[in-house]
Amino acid sequence: MIAKYNEVQICQDERIILSDISLEILEGQFIYILGEVGCGKTSLLKTIYGELPIAAGKAQVLDFDMAAMKPRHLPKLRRQLGIIFQDFQLLRDRTVDENLDFVLRATGWKKKIDRERRIIEVLEQVGLPDKTRHMPYELSGGEQQRVCIARALLNQPKLLLADEPTANLDIDNGTRVMELLNDIRRQGTTVVMTTHNEQWVKAFHGIVWRCRNGKINIE
Repeated sequence: MIAKYNEVQICQDERIILSDISLEILEGQFIYILGEVGCGKTSLLKTIYGELPIAAGKAQVLDFDMAAMKPRHLPKLRRQLGIIFQDFQLLRDRTVDENLDFVLRATGWKKKIDRERRIIEVLEQVGLPDKTRHMPYELSGGEQQRVCIARALLNQPKLLLADEPTANLDIDNGTRVMELLNDIRRQGTTVVMTTHNEQWVKAFHGIVWRCRNGKINIE
């Protein structure tokens, strides 16, 4: 069991975003969270990685009680997660390998040789082994998103969370990112992805959670 929510309520600025959420995330699943902009997809993801607190109900993520989560425990949880953001969030003044090395050092990798090896491994996994010395602005949008996926894979996460990872990409780059995410899932990592693009569900099989009118319906 990766995560389990039971009658969870999510609020932001004292406004109820989602309520009565009961769901499970199991190992090896690919889950789509579908819905229009502003329906609560990203808010749900934020509760999974502890950015947004649980307002009511019970929620467990990787053996952590999210309803009782303390800020000091968040780093331990997040070391087991990978997070891919829609807007990339790369450090613009650092090269690709410096961006990745920053994350490794922040999460406890002490030896430089181990960090260098892991950086090479994840860049090869996303098809960018020759981009280590490039700055983010020298990369296409699709390449930047693949660097973000590499960053999310650094600590070999059990769960990969992707927030609209194809929203800023053209169809070719979006398809390449989807193929990569599905490869990652086949290798054993659970993937949960928000999107408003129904075409991905048709092209790449997965479980669908539909976010509508403050509820989550599992299809």
